[in-house]
Amino acid sequence: MRLRRASLIAGLALLALAVATFVADRLAPPPLQRLESVSTLVVDRDGRVLRAYTTPEGSWRLPADLAAIDPKLIRFLLSYEDRRFRLHPGIDPLAIGRAAAQAVGHGRVVSGASTITMQLARLLEPRPRHLGAKLIEMARALQIETRRSKDEILAAYLTFAPYGGNLEGVRAASLAYFGKEPARLSDAEAALLVALPQAPEAVRPDRALGAARAARDKVLRLLAARGEIDEPALQAALAEDVPAARQPFPMSAPHLADRLRREQPAARLIQSTVDDGLQRALIEIVRRHQASLEPSASIAALVVENAGRKVRAYVGSSDFFADRRYGQNDMVTALRSPGSALKPFIYGMAFDALIAHPETMMPDVAMRFGDYAPKNFDGHFRGSITAREALQASLNIPAVALLDRIGPRRFVQRLGEVGVELAFPEKSTVPGLPVALGGVGIDLEGLVTLFAALADAGEAAPLDYGAGATAEYPPLLGPVAADYVTRILLDTPPPPRFLGAANRRNAQPIAYKTGTSFGFRDAWAIGYTRDYTIGIWVGRPDGTFSAGRMGRDAAAPILFEAFDLLPRGPSALAAQAPAGAILAGNLDLPANLRQFRARPGASADSGESAALKVAFPVDGALLELAPQDRPLPSLVLQASGGALPLRWLVNGQPIASLPYRRQAQWLPDGRGAARVTVIDREGSSASAAIWIK
Repeated sequence: MRLRRASLIAGLALLALAVATFVADRLAPPPLQRLESVSTLVVDRDGRVLRAYTTPEGSWRLPADLAAIDPKLIRFLLSYEDRRFRLHPGIDPLAIGRAAAQAVGHGRVVSGASTITMQLARLLEPRPRHLGAKLIEMARALQIETRRSKDEILAAYLTFAPYGGNLEGVRAASLAYFGKEPARLSDAEAALLVALPQAPEAVRPDRALGAARAARDKVLRLLAARGEIDEPALQAALAEDVPAARQPFPMSAPHLADRLRREQPAARLIQSTVDDGLQRALIEIVRRHQASLEPSASIAALVVENAGRKVRAYVGSSDFFADRRYGQNDMVTALRSPGSALKPFIYGMAFDALIAHPETMMPDVAMRFGDYAPKNFDGHFRGSITAREALQASLNIPAVALLDRIGPRRFVQRLGEVGVELAFPEKSTVPGLPVALGGVGIDLEGLVTLFAALADAGEAAPLDYGAGATAEYPPLLGPVAADYVTRILLDTPPPPRFLGAANRRNAQPIAYKTGTSFGFRDAWAIGYTRDYTIGIWVGRPDGTFSAGRMGRDAAAPILFEAFDLLPRGPSALAAQAPAGAILAGNLDLPANLRQFRARPGASADSGESAALKVAFPVDGALLELAPQDRPLPSLVLQASGGALPLRWLVNGQPIASLPYRRQAQWLPDGRGAARVTVIDREGSSASAAIWIK
């Protein structure tokens, strides 16, 4: 009877203890919510860190993923710190007994008995080191073990372990001391990462190099004694240097990282579409070109993979920390004047509306559109010229004449429908013709969005930086118009030092357009192939004048170098021209497309009111074209005045020429006297007698 009563009492006592433990556990659970307090990371498409941010308390605390940590480090850590980690429930009775026996035998603490879980409990709830705190850590360790798996506990420890200064966790330490993620470590590196949390301030390498080496070597020798490494590996590890300074944390896409963080403020891991290798290579190109600019100028660049519009590189400025050039301003999103960079879309919409064709003859003469009288950049006029030549030469008069026919408001509305909103001066309420020449604000992101549509047969889509682009846009242009524009831009000559592009390693056909804003404030180059679109901006972020900087000279070379970083791919032209495309010369076009007709109300001084004249060569000219022992080169003939079309004769014989142009090309058949004659539509003629020597 007594035995039964004693058993009952003992059972009730155990039950009461269990209930008390359960209640205490529920009333005072471990503060595991702190495990969520980690650094925000913005990573590239493969998970490589582009930029990390400190926690609110200023610590670099990067979340650890066991799958991305060298297994050697895990093995070394458990062997040195907690050999029975996988077996005990959070406290290790054997370790406690050993530590107690050693303390009694030596009269002082010789070794600790803290498990990895107990150390994690201390990191989550720091307390002064005394016996009461140790007991609380043991209780907390038991609680943590009931709530987290062993791998989760180990990952949490490797996230919060101190490594000196504001470094917490093995990833932060590895990046700071070795400049790399802890995915692959040498024996010496892994041992240093095991040693540092034991006394993080006393043995941090950047302040106590000798102490750090001694702590590392102690770990290495113990690991060798326990059979974790052999003697040759031990000697090699002991001979390895200890890093003497901290390295900066990754900052390869700071502007994009800031942008994504603003868009996702609650996220702790933000994955972008950027390729970190390409990003770093592009930064090197930008920095090299920056060296040739004035100190207040900067460069921005954007690389987009056309399939899915994935942004693969994003350079917001040439130096994020350069205050003089406002380095922290993101020039990818800054509104600037595009100069001539919007002209391809004016031509594309004109092609779509059957207002013009690439071989349509366009007037490049003095014209007035109401109160607006634009001039060409060089101040000269070419007379009659094809739309193809006008776009390649980026002439202003033809572009404005086309926009006048399309309608500026319609043009701006079409761009807005594909997510590209243009900005106008505050006093301007209605879009006007200056839009054609850069009298509007647009950012690099918007321009790249538009040119990527050209590369995709006119189909527009938003750029994807990482969160996924969900907006759906209507086509910007039809496939025929996009094909026409691409053919024209593909024939644009490359920058001078890239004329031998076929000899370059990655040379590929690039369709591109440059732009230069008023006062040389902004220099642009945007180009595309079938696979990629790249945009480059060069200028002063404060918007002040520059000294003669132009898109072709300043931005286009960066564009071509950037394309050399990419895999060689096909041009943006489809294998076959789209249905409905007319690939023919001017005389083979339908009658309504041969000659452009300006909108009624636009007055043009076409030169036809003036008397027909041979402008070059002038009458009586003596031309020395080549030495006697060399063949004669061709000679450009130029007319002014008269009514188009024109016919040309030399010595009474007709020569081949385009009737709606005021120029002709003639190859002299010998030296001596020659008579050049031009005849216009009305039958008027003019001649010039010349002598070739």
